[in-house]
Amino acid sequence: MQDYSSGHSYKWYAAYTDSRAEKKVYKELGSKGIECYLPLKTVKRQWSDRIKTIESPLIPGYIFVRVSNKEYYEVLLTAGVRRYVCFEGNPTPIPEKQIEDLKCFMQFLNEETQVTSERIRKGDAVKIVSGPLSGISGEVVEIRGKRCILLRFKDLGFCVHAELGTNNVELINGSSSPEH
Repeated sequence: MQDYSSGHSYKWYAAYTDSRAEKKVYKELGSKGIECYLPLKTVKRQWSDRIKTIESPLIPGYIFVRVSNKEYYEVLLTAGVRRYVCFEGNPTPIPEKQIEDLKCFMQFLNEETQVTSERIRKGDAVKIVSGPLSGISGEVVEIRGKRCILLRFKDLGFCVHAELGTNNVELINGSSSPEH
C-alpha cells in the first residue's frame, strides 16, 4: 500500500486489461504496492461433470487503480494492462465517491428488496435513499421487471444492475421525464 501522506495527489482511474487477466493484474499491481480495486461477483458455472462456484469480475476487462503521477506509468508497464480508460482522448479520473459507491454496491450485491411503487423512468437521475446502497446516485438506464434497475455511474463509464425497489430511490432535482 502506498504512503498517501507524501504530498502526491492520488486519483482513481479505470484501466483495460487483457481478456481474463483481471485477477492476475490485480495481484501484480498489489505486489508493486499500487492500490487497486477489482470488484468480483460470485457465479455458478456448470461443467459437464460438476457445478462450481467461482469469483468473476463484475466488469470484465477493467481494473481500478489509485495512483499519483509517480505510479501512473508503472500501471501501464504491468503485464496484462492495455491502457487507461479515456474520454475524449484523456484518461479520466474517477471521483472517490463513485469508487466508494461501487464498493458499497458490491458489499450488498445479492440483497433483494421489494417494489411498492412505479414512479421512476428511464433517464431519471436518482439517489438511493434506503437500504444497503443508501447514498449512491446514478442515472436510470433501464427498468427490468419489478425489481431490477439498471443504473449508470457517469464517471465509471459503465452500468450496474441493481435489484432494489423503486421505493428505495428518490428523484434528484425532479428529473422525471415528461413522458408518461
